[in-house]
Amino acid sequence: MGSQGKVGRTQVLLFASVILCSLARGRGAVYTSESEVRVPENKPAKLSCSYSGFSAPRVEWKFAQGDITSLVCYNNKITGPYEDRVTFSNTGITFHSVTRKDTGTYTCMVSDEGGTTYGEVSVQLTVLVPPSKPTVNIPSSATIGSRAVLTCSETDGSPPSQYLWYRDGVPMPSEPKSSRAFSNSSYSLNPKTGELVFDPVSASDSGEYSCEAQNGVGTPMMSDAVRMEAVELNVGGIVAAVLVTLILLGILVFGIWFAYRRGYFDRTKKGTESKKVIYSQPSARSEGEFRQTSSFLV
Repeated sequence: MGSQGKVGRTQVLLFASVILCSLARGRGAVYTSESEVRVPENKPAKLSCSYSGFSAPRVEWKFAQGDITSLVCYNNKITGPYEDRVTFSNTGITFHSVTRKDTGTYTCMVSDEGGTTYGEVSVQLTVLVPPSKPTVNIPSSATIGSRAVLTCSETDGSPPSQYLWYRDGVPMPSEPKSSRAFSNSSYSLNPKTGELVFDPVSASDSGEYSCEAQNGVGTPMMSDAVRMEAVELNVGGIVAAVLVTLILLGILVFGIWFAYRRGYFDRTKKGTESKKVIYSQPSARSEGEFRQTSSFLV
């Protein structure tokens, strides 16, 4: 009780100092009793906004989520998209029931009728949603010495989930050398993105991998387990494939050469030649003479 009383007195003194400083400067004061509000989904939420020093206060509330901005309240009135579930008062706005889409930053902006006095304050609303079952992308096999990337994600949790990986049911530490069970592995994991990277893959990395998502709300959720096998590079298969390719190329080259030797290409060319008409320009002749000056060869 003593510590809570001290906190309450500190907030009162803070608000009083803000008001006094604003009045001394001839400006209005805008403040909130709670700058961060965390509420479970489908529960009511109150975002406070108090002000003083305004002759005829005009209040607006702006909502920002990423690149999206919208007006919740304009000129002391709730806007159409929110009027069925939000109530306005001189001390703030109240959501009757919040959803995960309501998570974001709300800014209370106050000005007087003439527009000469202005002030604002922001409140961060986080709607708490438990994580859903995460999905994983795990290769069924990975070549020893190569790089392998395993991913884990879920989209429902608010705040965003963090991820923990397991191999054969054993939690994987962020630093593999810190655990005897993973000392022969070389990997890095990112608990925020859920990415697990082996670089390179070793023979000891074979096993069943699963991922857990948790955000401090509700029960952590586990993905299905998927087995990954660390396999040796198949050198013999690669050599065999190269030899087969070379043999086929050799057969193709020999076939072309043999066809030329047998004259198949020349016969084909001769068979496609059409009959030719040879025409010679008649030479000058004297009048009265007739001489065959043209010849046609069929």
